[in-house]
Amino acid sequence: MFAPRTTPWPLVALFTAGYLPPYLLPTTVGRLDTSLPLSTTQAGAVGSALLLSSATAGFLLASRVRSLGPRTLARFGLALAFLGYGTAALTTAVPAVVVGAVVGGFGSGTAMTVAASLIAAERDPHRASTLGLLSVSALAGAVYLTVPHLGRAHGLPLAAIALTALAVWLPAGRLPDGTADAPAAHGTGGIGAAPLPHRRSGLVLAVAVLCWSLAQNSLWGVSGRIGLTQAGLGDAALGAVFAVALGAGLVGVLAAGALGPRLGRAMPVGAGTALIGVCIAVSASATTPTTFATGEIAWNTFYPVVLSYLIGLAASLDARGRWAVLVGSACSLGSAAGPLTGSVLSAQAGYPVMGLVLGAGLLLLAAPMTAVALHTGGRPLLPGAIRRRGGTPAALVAAATGTPSGAVPEVGAVEQPVVEIDVEAPAVAERGAYDTAGPRQAAATPGSGTG
Repeated sequence: MFAPRTTPWPLVALFTAGYLPPYLLPTTVGRLDTSLPLSTTQAGAVGSALLLSSATAGFLLASRVRSLGPRTLARFGLALAFLGYGTAALTTAVPAVVVGAVVGGFGSGTAMTVAASLIAAERDPHRASTLGLLSVSALAGAVYLTVPHLGRAHGLPLAAIALTALAVWLPAGRLPDGTADAPAAHGTGGIGAAPLPHRRSGLVLAVAVLCWSLAQNSLWGVSGRIGLTQAGLGDAALGAVFAVALGAGLVGVLAAGALGPRLGRAMPVGAGTALIGVCIAVSASATTPTTFATGEIAWNTFYPVVLSYLIGLAASLDARGRWAVLVGSACSLGSAAGPLTGSVLSAQAGYPVMGLVLGAGLLLLAAPMTAVALHTGGRPLLPGAIRRRGGTPAALVAAATGTPSGAVPEVGAVEQPVVEIDVEAPAVAERGAYDTAGPRQAAATPGSGTG
């Protein structure tokens, strides 16, 4: 399934560096209020500031990745992440820790923005995002297993993020740089000032993902305190639970990659979000180690599955990657508000009530996200009359003169939208053939992988 010759490893590494801070949020926030003179709410606010800075980078750079150059911008972000998180890790002065976290957050957000933009230009965005989620889940799990044995210093998880950014700096040199050698968005012309497609669906998805991410990170930001104070786990046992949970997330991502487009996008997004809501309620109300571990492991199994389909859905809305970046930034914005929201909710109403509120909110959010997936998913293509090399059944795709030649979609892929092509003279099909409905656009966003 994951052929080495087509694996975008520098892109996967960049994705890992950009997404690692949210994955380490519980231990980062938990150590701030135990190792520094900060209250629980203040520590949550620092975590929110870090992620807010990350989201800001996405909103500012969404339309500038290709003009500035993916390689240059990625290395700039990685350098900021190393300097910011490294400074926050090495000092105990609260103002310096906050500034370092904010600077590092902008750096990792920049890396995340470049990764999201390039993933949307891949022929299979779902596959690329799946590999990235596998990588970041494995690395975060290793950190959760290792850090508790190294002491209670606040800088350990921050140092892990800084060192990851440093390690990815060299592989990032293999990314394309500038407009000329950046991967062309499939089925598009210049990067220019083309209008943003699917505006209504994209806006609904961005708002829904913002709230979806807020609910996830409201619990994720206080999960460490729930395990320690309410479920009665020790520090090492809590780290083991998180590591096993992230390991279960690896299984979930592998399952999502294996299933690919077979289930479409609507069912994984809608049903997966509803299941996550139930898991959050169970985890937040846990009073025993077994219940807490069950809720966390189940939750972390479904979370990356749904996230991978959401990334693929956002990428399918615009092959230039703009919706992928904007939806990813909305996700970061929700993540930014999560730690503070979770701290305030749990302080005012307690963990169980917080879990019920968040779970109910996710059940409501499942409806609009499913609607977007259904609206933009198209109809499955019927079996065609031709076969690709090796005998794989394929759909018949026509291409008019001047239309970019994309990959021939397999049976079950999303049908591409019919477009009107104005020509002064009768068009001659140079490639492909015509079906009874007339010329069809050749793979405007081929291989999204989640249709």
